[in-house]
Amino acid sequence: MNSGDLHAVVADTVFDGTNRHERAGVLIEGSRVSRILPRGDIPRNLSVRVLPEGIWLAPGFIDLQANGGGDVLFNDAPTPEAISRIAAAHRGFGTTGFLPTLITDTPEKMHAANAAVQSAMRTEPMVLGLHLEGPFLSPERAGVHDCSLFRQPTSDDVEMLTSARAGALLLTLAPEQVPAGFIKQLTNAGVCVSLGHSNATYAQARAAIGEGLTGFTHLFNAMRPLASREPGPIAAALETPECSYGLIVDGIHVDAAMLRLALRGVGRPMLVTDAMPPVGGTRSEFTLYGEKIAVQDGRCVRQDGTLAGAALDMASAVRNCVRMLGVPLERALRFASSHPAAFVNLATQVGTLAPGLRADMVAFDPETIEVLDTWVAGASQHAA
Repeated sequence: MNSGDLHAVVADTVFDGTNRHERAGVLIEGSRVSRILPRGDIPRNLSVRVLPEGIWLAPGFIDLQANGGGDVLFNDAPTPEAISRIAAAHRGFGTTGFLPTLITDTPEKMHAANAAVQSAMRTEPMVLGLHLEGPFLSPERAGVHDCSLFRQPTSDDVEMLTSARAGALLLTLAPEQVPAGFIKQLTNAGVCVSLGHSNATYAQARAAIGEGLTGFTHLFNAMRPLASREPGPIAAALETPECSYGLIVDGIHVDAAMLRLALRGVGRPMLVTDAMPPVGGTRSEFTLYGEKIAVQDGRCVRQDGTLAGAALDMASAVRNCVRMLGVPLERALRFASSHPAAFVNLATQVGTLAPGLRADMVAFDPETIEVLDTWVAGASQHAA
């Protein structure tokens, strides 16, 4: 061990994603976790940062659905510079990895978003890939998406979606709106496919799972509701251990009773923000498809009252999960880190604090879930 290449961060409690380590330190070598040691076993010649009393250190949060932040909407500016601004806005709330999310737009905008993410990943380690939410969606469950841009997939789409790339690619679609075999073609190429903005029946959802679909985008929102004689996609999500489902825990999108029901399922819950430009920004209004969206009482709404994303950050999502839903803190932290990492097949890189994985960490007060600092690839947002 070359102590010159190592430094340590010590906390009263280190949660590695599975276990708690009291009065322990995370040893970081370059951009990666070396190991976790009791505080007394840390070599004396290392540079050590000791966090304040009571602070927890845990895996950084991973947000698979961030439409914007820092007064930037990804659809309006699918560029590496915009991605960096969104990343900076979310990092202060404990997010250390995210998928810039493009909601339904033109083929040209999809190509631009893909190129921007591939470019940004060379210099911005927070960017883990791309989430395309649309355009293969149901007009019956459009939400705030522009139905005029919904369409069937083309051979050009297949070529773009299945081409070699760095990072993860997550595609949200309505399985009833795409041809049989399309989902299998994507999943065979390593694309993560998620059901969302869909009016699929239970049978259609099960068929999509059979083709390799493993995700459900903002469960309950913009999808056929759970009913006694047509259980729809929600039942399919909750009964399938191999599936993951995103939950917007803001007290607005889904009632707490329904969220608690989702947590009783056998699938894997994940916290997502569905964040819009006001998160980490200075303005309470933005435009989407040329229409003004305002933040009113914590809601991002169109003039007709339709929800348009969320004004939610990941630290607040974890806090709400604990306070509103009664979820133990360790479990809520997994919903925000290891679960999303596993869903997009990045669990060997991020999502837990384990030797060899990237040193993405968040330090926070366990009572308030207020973030003290974040580390991305071993680098602190705030110097000691």
